[in-house]
Amino acid sequence: MTSEIHPSAIVAPGARIGQGVRVGPWCSIGPEVTLGDGVQLVSHVVVDGRTHIGEGALLYPFCTVGLAPQDLKYRGEPTRCEIGARTVIRENVTVHRGTVTGSGLTRVGHDCLLMANAHVAHDCELGDHVIIVNNVVMGGHVVIGDHARIMGAAALHQFVRIGRAAMVGGVCGVEADVIPYGSVLGNRARLVGLHWVWLRRSGVAAPELQHLRRAFRTLYPHDEAGAGVFEERLARVRAEFAGDPRVDEILAFIAAPSRRGLVRVARRDAGGAEETEGA
Repeated sequence: MTSEIHPSAIVAPGARIGQGVRVGPWCSIGPEVTLGDGVQLVSHVVVDGRTHIGEGALLYPFCTVGLAPQDLKYRGEPTRCEIGARTVIRENVTVHRGTVTGSGLTRVGHDCLLMANAHVAHDCELGDHVIIVNNVVMGGHVVIGDHARIMGAAALHQFVRIGRAAMVGGVCGVEADVIPYGSVLGNRARLVGLHWVWLRRSGVAAPELQHLRRAFRTLYPHDEAGAGVFEERLARVRAEFAGDPRVDEILAFIAAPSRRGLVRVARRDAGGAEETEGA
């Protein structure tokens, strides 16, 4: 299948262009860029650096992918950027390449949607099927698990981890890690429950949901008075719920090394947030 490159587009010598690629007006493609089969650059798209765009990805006007990171320590090292297959990047999104002080790679997974004006900083790692809503910003080295949802205008601190299928509410500042399936809200993110909507839509059966809810409530009780310190509750969950794959995933996430610690649970007194069904 023949590729189509608009006469106004600039494709540097050395760039590798797959089959069936469409490069629209006024796009700029650097010499070390690879565009997989079926990639579409609508118009005014800039792709630079050692960047690989996976097959079937769709990039909208004025987005930039693979440019130098906003890190004063960066000295032009040959770091990389990868965009997964079928990922959609909307208008004005910026995705910067990695740094040698990090992993050296910024990666966005397969089948993701990055909505307008979002920023993916250096060395970030986004899993597959992640949705980043308009105006979301993230610092460097953020890790986001598969199927996570980050709602509009949320801000993610550098080195934060967002677990698989977690939900971050809109206009939410996230300064610490969010457990898999967790749902956080607030000016400063607080854990208010699990992402029940995603779990139901993913076909998790009612008995499994009830089991997961009991494990979550053991770890994060409504009334923490007399419930023991967190490590004691964690030990109870390990003893009572080990073997459940989703509980085990949460426990493994908590046990993994962290630069930011875990996000705090919302207080349920004095007008604090109540548990929600999704966000």
